Amino acid sequence: MNKHSKKEDWIAIVTGTFLVAQGVFFLQTGHLLTGGTAGLALLVGQLSGLEFGPLYFLLNCPFYLLAWRRFGARFAINSVISGGLVAIFSDNLTRFISVNNIDPTYCAISGGLLMGLGMLILFRHHASLGGFNVLCLYIQDKMGISVGKVQLAIDACILLTSFFFTSPKLIALSVLGAFILNIVLAMNHKPTRYQVNYDKRAKVNRSNQQA
Repeated sequence: MNKHSKKEDWIAIVTGTFLVAQGVFFLQTGHLLTGGTAGLALLVGQLSGLEFGPLYFLLNCPFYLLAWRRFGARFAINSVISGGLVAIFSDNLTRFISVNNIDPTYCAISGGLLMGLGMLILFRHHASLGGFNVLCLYIQDKMGISVGKVQLAIDACILLTSFFFTSPKLIALSVLGAFILNIVLAMNHKPTRYQVNYDKRAKVNRSNQQA
C-alpha cells in the first residue's frame, strides 16, 4: 500500500476541513449541537454569543499537545492546521451562503454526514481535528475499539449535559446528527480493516535482499 504524497495530504486536509465546516454551518443554521469540542463550542457560542471559530480552536489546544506526544509531530501539526482551517471556514461561510428556510431535521442529517465524511478523510491522511478525536484515536490504537464507538459514547455524554440549556426537540435532532456522524466513522474507520498486506512474491524478494 503506497503512502499518500504530501500534495495528496494537503488537498485532503483542505477538502476534509471544508466538509466539516459545511456540517457545522448546517448545525448552526438549525440551532443544533453535536458532540466533542465542536459541540462544546456550539453550546458556549449559543449561550455567550461568541463566534464558533476561536472557541473551537481554544478548546482543542490541550489535545494538540496529546497528539504531539502520542502520535508525533506530523500528526499534531496536521491536526493544528486542520482545526485552524475548520475555525476559519466555519466563521466565514456566511459570507458566501445564507439559508432563509431549512428544516432542522435536514440540518441534523446533513451536518452529521458532512462532518463524518470530513473527519474520515482527515483520519485517512494522518490528521484529525484535535479534541476528543485524538483521544478516540488513542483509545483505538491502544485498545482496538473503533473511533466511532468511542466518539459516540463521548458525544452522548455532552448532549445529555446540554439538555439543561436547549429544548428536547433540538436535543433529539442533535442526537440524530451525532449518531449519523459516528455511524459514518464506525462503518468506515475500523482498526483492523485497513492493513498493509504483501503478496508472497514481495515477501520472498524482500527476504532475498536481506540475505
